Amino acid sequence: MRIDIPLYSLRILLLLLIVCCSGTSALHAQESEQLPTDSVGTLSPADSARIAEMSDSMLTAAIDASLKRERFVPDPIRAMWLGLVFPGGGQIYNHKYWKLPIIYGGFLGCVYALTWNNQMLHDYSQAYLDIMDTDPNTKSYEKMLPIGYDISGREERFKNIFKNKKNFFRRNRDLSLFAFAGVYLLAVIDAYVDAELSTFDISTDLSLHVEPTFIQTSPARTFGRESIPGVKFTLSY
Repeated sequence: MRIDIPLYSLRILLLLLIVCCSGTSALHAQESEQLPTDSVGTLSPADSARIAEMSDSMLTAAIDASLKRERFVPDPIRAMWLGLVFPGGGQIYNHKYWKLPIIYGGFLGCVYALTWNNQMLHDYSQAYLDIMDTDPNTKSYEKMLPIGYDISGREERFKNIFKNKKNFFRRNRDLSLFAFAGVYLLAVIDAYVDAELSTFDISTDLSLHVEPTFIQTSPARTFGRESIPGVKFTLSY
């Protein structure tokens, strides 16, 4: 018996055979690349804890090194000289910017008090000079009195008043100058002390513990030792 198969049918069969063979080869290659789950080793809890501890220690060491590199330690002498040359310069050098409003507020208050007292001193000094002379045209002291106030017959009394006022505002002006100098010196001292204490240890190891205790009132070898309640102070540093 003879069976005739068309040529195009043979081509289709040959193509299907090639596709099947290539798919089978790829599947076997993928399976060979995959490792069986049984061959993968697992870490024990002790190994996992050891790795976690090493990671934490490395991270802590990196953070400490970064903090040491970034920490700024000011020089006390330089802070003092900057404070002397420029008011508030020491605080800027120490990176204590929050102190600047306090310092400059003190300077502004002293300048205002100095200006006010000096102006009042000038006015009362001129009024005292005018009331003391005999020139009727010099009456600047009337500006220091209420409008329309007459001091006729009481000139001696107001001479003393103007003299006391003049001395009062002179004293306040001088005190304003001393206060200005005091704020300036305090700013310099603060800059120096702040820089000097920048390396002072303020960690949690510095502590004072107070707790109740019993104090022995007799020698340790004495039978029937007596004790009294007391307070124990423990300084840790």
